[in-house]
Amino acid sequence: MKEQRDLKLVFDAKLAAETSPDFSRHSGQALLTEILESGIILGDAAEIMPRLPSHSVDLFFTSPPYADARAYSRIHPDRYVEWFLPFARAMFSAVRPTGSLVLNIKNRVANRGPLRGQRHPYVYQLVLALQHMGWRWLETYIWAKPNAVPGKFGPRTKDSFEYVYHFARSQKPYFDLDAIRVPYKANSAEIERRKRDTSGRRNTVAGFGRDRTKTYLLGGADPGNVVSVSQTYNQHYGVDHTAAMPEGLAEFFIKSVSPPDGVVLDPFAGSATTVVVARRLGRKAGGIEIHQRFAEEGKRRIAQDIAFDNQGLLFRATAV
Repeated sequence: MKEQRDLKLVFDAKLAAETSPDFSRHSGQALLTEILESGIILGDAAEIMPRLPSHSVDLFFTSPPYADARAYSRIHPDRYVEWFLPFARAMFSAVRPTGSLVLNIKNRVANRGPLRGQRHPYVYQLVLALQHMGWRWLETYIWAKPNAVPGKFGPRTKDSFEYVYHFARSQKPYFDLDAIRVPYKANSAEIERRKRDTSGRRNTVAGFGRDRTKTYLLGGADPGNVVSVSQTYNQHYGVDHTAAMPEGLAEFFIKSVSPPDGVVLDPFAGSATTVVVARRLGRKAGGIEIHQRFAEEGKRRIAQDIAFDNQGLLFRATAV
């Protein structure tokens, strides 16, 4: 059964290459308009992305194929950086000066070669390569997965998190912290009392002071950089993709890193989670997908716009 599924995915990739629309006549704004109107276009992002207009995209939010992890992803971790950099260059050219690249990617245990049985450093190598390219590495987020599945990677515990890296093109990227604030831990009575406090500076034992009179004036607490979102399982939710992204993860970053009327693109669209969530939040969104089966699934989800995931739950800030 697994062999048949793997062969089907390989076949889909070949079929996509043979039946992709001819984008040779599309470039610049016409190409971007086609992607945004279609939602998902079938094709190879390596060929399509360099023809996007410069400074036209507010956010690239994507989870590319992980190294050597799926039937549709046989990229050896030793060659992963070399494989990804052309996409990164195209995104750097297309993103606005205030725009960002948010990249969800997972480390892995090498299953062969001199690093067999060890964590392969390709994720860290990629981050440094992007920084050297000119992308500004702003933050590393941890996607915590409460329902992570045990794996056979001993001697170690199961993988319960993945990385999400935020890169920006310039020193002043768009970022809206207010859009992702979480409820305060204190009750309403304490919040009201603190607002009326005129002498709320408190010194710690270490000698640091904090004006607590302004703590509760922002409408919610800073959620921090650990985002807890349950993993999506396509067998439970009917998403025809072997590695569907949870909608709560996409929502957190689309809200905070793209303006309300912004353009959001995903060059590895998969089952179109990025597009579905971004459109639901009022953004103009589209994606590119090389596998026909996944592109068709993405179009179905976009047309139906059915929320099948619970919203992401954030670890609240420890300080109040």
